Amino acid sequence: MDFLADFLLRLLAQFQSPTLGFLIGGMLLVACGSKLTIPDAIYKFIVFMLLMKIGLKGGMEIRDANLAEMFLPAVITIVIGVVIVLLGILFFSFISSIKKEDGYATAGLFGAVSASTFAAAMVLLEEEAIAYEAWVPALYPFMDIPALVLAIVLANVYMKKQQQGNTTEVNVWGIIKESLQGSALSALILGLALGLFTTPDKVFGSFYEPLFRGFLSILMLIMGMEAYARIHELKRVAQWYAVYAFFAPIIHGLLAFGLGTLAHYWVGFSPGGVVLLAVMAASSSDISGPPTLRSGIPSANPSAYIGASTSVGTPVAIAVCIPLFIVMAQTIFEV
Repeated sequence: MDFLADFLLRLLAQFQSPTLGFLIGGMLLVACGSKLTIPDAIYKFIVFMLLMKIGLKGGMEIRDANLAEMFLPAVITIVIGVVIVLLGILFFSFISSIKKEDGYATAGLFGAVSASTFAAAMVLLEEEAIAYEAWVPALYPFMDIPALVLAIVLANVYMKKQQQGNTTEVNVWGIIKESLQGSALSALILGLALGLFTTPDKVFGSFYEPLFRGFLSILMLIMGMEAYARIHELKRVAQWYAVYAFFAPIIHGLLAFGLGTLAHYWVGFSPGGVVLLAVMAASSSDISGPPTLRSGIPSANPSAYIGASTSVGTPVAIAVCIPLFIVMAQTIFEV
């Protein structure tokens, strides 16, 4: 009983963080009819800054990291991304009212990673003084790319079978190339490369690091506003998307937390690393995923998979999963 009470108290305390506060504040603004708008150009710049900071930090640490320690977490990350997509496709295959293409796209989006959710988790871990390997952000594309590629390839294979006489081959390399060229992964990979092969310590410490939390708070405000605004889009498709979007982040995150715990005991993967792995699995892509899926599965309805992600999936991942996994780490690993 004491364990449960302590767990609930810690979970409640996580909701008092400023990061979650800005997310909830954005939702309340839209709910109250506020006319506040933040230009899309500012949103894109903030995302670029956050990903560059994460990439630079990861690249700087990889220079001194033991690559053998990264191997198992990297393999687990790939496996999780693939399993999430397969589970999502399996779930939607039982619902006849949902188009197959929409199910593939939704599974792919939830298998990919949200940069904003990942950044929010990093800030909360730092506030709780929970250590994690600085190379963990480098695991981002190991989950993001396989999930998007798998969803698009399987969707195209399905559509090809439905179109008799269609001889068009699925261009797997083209899909991978397009994913790597997306704005989110491009910024993250650039940051990783600069951190790994150059010495950006001064510009990192004087520019990127001081601005990180402020930019993140604005991004959370935007995410909250968009999440509430897209609830109406979700109502126009199917209630099954809402059910999936609510439970999937929790299930995916728990799966990753369990596998990350195994890596903790096998190779010493840090408690913070386990949390970040679980958050990556719980998140659904808000930057790289939508444009990639729009191009790769053009017949899928964006209102279905984007609406499910931004209106339900992202708020659940940030407001429920991040605090939940942090408290689980504090309880299980006694950090």
